[in-house]
Amino acid sequence: MRRLKGRWLWSLSIAALMALAVDAGCSSQDGYEKAPEAPPASGIDSDKKITLQMMESLTNPKRTALLSEMIAKFESRNPGIKVVLISPPFDQADSTIRAMLSAKQDLDVLEVRDNNIASLSYSGYLEPLNAFAAHWPDYATVGPVAESIGSAGGQLYFIANGLYQRQLFYRKDWLEAKGLQPPTTWQELYETGKKLTDAAQNRYGFSFRGGPGSIAVIDSMVLAFNGEKVNLEDGQFLKDGTTIYSSPEAQRAAELYLKLYQDASPPDSVYWGFQEQVQAFISGVTGMLLQDPDVIQTIQDKMKPDTWATAPMPLGPTGKSLITAGGAGWGIAAASKNKAAAWKLITFLSSPEQNISFSKNYGLIPIHTSAAYDPYFQSGPYKTLLEMTQKTDTFLHFKPPFQYQGLAQWAKESMDTGQAMLLGRATVQETLSKWDVFWEEQKSPLK
Repeated sequence: MRRLKGRWLWSLSIAALMALAVDAGCSSQDGYEKAPEAPPASGIDSDKKITLQMMESLTNPKRTALLSEMIAKFESRNPGIKVVLISPPFDQADSTIRAMLSAKQDLDVLEVRDNNIASLSYSGYLEPLNAFAAHWPDYATVGPVAESIGSAGGQLYFIANGLYQRQLFYRKDWLEAKGLQPPTTWQELYETGKKLTDAAQNRYGFSFRGGPGSIAVIDSMVLAFNGEKVNLEDGQFLKDGTTIYSSPEAQRAAELYLKLYQDASPPDSVYWGFQEQVQAFISGVTGMLLQDPDVIQTIQDKMKPDTWATAPMPLGPTGKSLITAGGAGWGIAAASKNKAAAWKLITFLSSPEQNISFSKNYGLIPIHTSAAYDPYFQSGPYKTLLEMTQKTDTFLHFKPPFQYQGLAQWAKESMDTGQAMLLGRATVQETLSKWDVFWEEQKSPLK
């Protein structure tokens, strides 16, 4: 088994598209405590019919259908196990999962996310998977970033079902019609977006996101503007210990962010979340979109191939962009009475065959390094992701603040205060000051 060392170094080979790192916070030997001779709760009573309660978090109709197909295959091979897949609405899923765990309701397999693994594991809701994974042959090809994302406090809590890394999607036909090149910097993105905007025609340059998840855009800008001053091991802070929001660079980034909304984005996008910003792009309302690869399938299904393309994340003033990989995956509830069967389901869903198929059909980066040799992931929109992993001096990989228990609170805090700034109810400086105080307070207990 491997253990995290907190380093996020990235591979220069084609295999980096799946592993996304050489070390990525892991070493290849030793680390976890020695596993017992057999995994915990080993053995399944073949005479007893087991029903597993499974809940997903990143609910999406197409995704749910894919999971249901995989579960049906699992049930056909394991007639003694029935799986009940629970698919709550996306915006309610995480709170529903936490409520069920808190009430000790029947829940065996649950989808854990990189942004809630810390709080769920600290609360004792998740079963450590270290000993289980030690006896799973396919774990040998799980990439180090996937392992890192699924771990907290030196323990493995979920097996990632795919990796996400942000890139720029743009309307190739729009840019060509105006003689524009894909933007390479945040300043160019703003200028390009402004040139593409024609409010009278309901056409805007940028698919803004001011609602749930909005902090991702301004954080990407603030991080890129701070550049090499950022502590890559703790991405909300600079190397001098202050927060990323305290610098003059953050002020300039936030001012550009505000102009990007005012001059190049639909007015109602101040309230948009994931679905709205993607729909605006594929329907021809907006010309540029920053998103993870899980939108690739949707874009391919809804748009003509020659109308769109991808580009790397924009650079800051010093020629740097800070990027990271994210993900979610399958964990076992600590209160589950069917842990052996739950693990059997997880290993089936997470096998190279199933995971690579799921990744292709839904638009994710597979977790297994063996997928690197599949031509599917070496071309098209995935090629941009590979390009970023190869340019490690330009695209710096940082560790998000998943270890802080206030991360869930931050999602709402940043959205509310960010919207106030966009609507003119607070200044840029006032907003950054609030964010600076929030993270200083988060870090204090850890000093």
